[in-house]
Amino acid sequence: MPFIPVFLWTDILIYLLVAVVILAVFYIRTQPHLRTPWKFVFKRKRGAISILILLCYASIGLLDSVHFRYQLSNDTSTEKAHYSTEVLTLLDLALTPMREQEEKTYSSPFATKSFVREMTYTENGHLNYIYPKLNYAGSHLISEQSKWSDIQSTVAQYTLFAFLSWLVILLLIVLYIWGEHGLKCRVLLSDLSDNYPLITIVSTLLLMLIMSFNFFGLSFDYHILGTDKVGQDVLYQSLKSVRTGLVIGTLTTLVMLPFALFMGIAAGYFKGWVDDVIQYIYTTLNSIPGVLLIAAAVLMLQVYMSNHPENFTTIAERADIRLLFLCIILGLTSWTGLCRILRGETLKLREADYVLAARSLGAGSLSILHRHILPNLMHIVIIAIVLDFSGLVLAEAVLSYVGVGVDPSMHSWGNMINSARLEMARDPIVWWSLVAAFCSMFILVLAANLFADVVRDAFDPRMQTTQ
Repeated sequence: MPFIPVFLWTDILIYLLVAVVILAVFYIRTQPHLRTPWKFVFKRKRGAISILILLCYASIGLLDSVHFRYQLSNDTSTEKAHYSTEVLTLLDLALTPMREQEEKTYSSPFATKSFVREMTYTENGHLNYIYPKLNYAGSHLISEQSKWSDIQSTVAQYTLFAFLSWLVILLLIVLYIWGEHGLKCRVLLSDLSDNYPLITIVSTLLLMLIMSFNFFGLSFDYHILGTDKVGQDVLYQSLKSVRTGLVIGTLTTLVMLPFALFMGIAAGYFKGWVDDVIQYIYTTLNSIPGVLLIAAAVLMLQVYMSNHPENFTTIAERADIRLLFLCIILGLTSWTGLCRILRGETLKLREADYVLAARSLGAGSLSILHRHILPNLMHIVIIAIVLDFSGLVLAEAVLSYVGVGVDPSMHSWGNMINSARLEMARDPIVWWSLVAAFCSMFILVLAANLFADVVRDAFDPRMQTTQ
């Protein structure tokens, strides 16, 4: 076997999450009261654009969650195959030019020469202090003057490829609708354009395809966002950091959600000593500085990994355990805010007329919680999940900046910011690593916040009369 699959803990949890999302989609399609709000989300331009952007980030994260190790030798005479200790992903294969074309040190975006001067000898034996040419970027150029014309021709070529791919995708969609609905295809497309922002969706898709194709095409010959101190491509680091941000945002939310739901609903519905105990728990937890608690937990894990190196075959496994442990700690320390909100809302709902009527008819507490309380809290839960996702993505950057975040060997936006902060004092400034991490986080968080805003309008019962 030329490779061996590697299943990290976060990979398994991501696969389970994807399976749950797929099952949830099929379930929502069968429930009219759930299908109607989600249709409203897709009918809004902000909702359609944010969903496409989030799907793009999710696709990158899923490609980066399929890990494997290459076989070192193809010699069949040996009984046991040996595999590389380097763990790669499908995203690494797609980004092979960016991954393998490493320079000596810094280079600015689209540069063909190093950012740092070096002492070199000329053919005549003279010593010159110059900016040496990069090993890979622009190595195919005949002269420096032809760089921009080459970039323009590459952009034009891959823009054409993107446009043709866009037309093929639209054609396949139309053919699918034609096969499903026959001669009613034109009428159906007209109804869809009246109810959904098709122009916005196809325009956003075209723009994303153009950017993706051009980034991919230009990465063969240039470092689009420059290189870092060790010569690694910054665009490659930014794309590899997407998975870390998504894992922190999603898995941490899944850890905190059961605590927030159970504690918040129990405190608000049962009141009395149950409410007092739960309030004491989250008040005590809030009084502990979160950064100190996370730092202590991460340091304990570091001691365990140092004392038991035999449990971790590769560097990727060590980094993954630390990432999973960080998600658990963040989840255990960030459920208190949602718990308070759910407690207050449950206190109000337990006095509603339909809850009092159900209790007077003999319905048990579990039945009331399942049929009346929980469904009326789900809009708050959904909104809080999306908003907490944005906050957790930013929290990872802050924790990595102070040194208690993900493992330094793992690509993350926080590690990029942490490694770039000292370079801001250089003259001239090495700005591209910080800007790349900032833009990547900004686009993801902005899309998540816009999506949360639309979801709030769709699921909030107080907004139902205005839809």
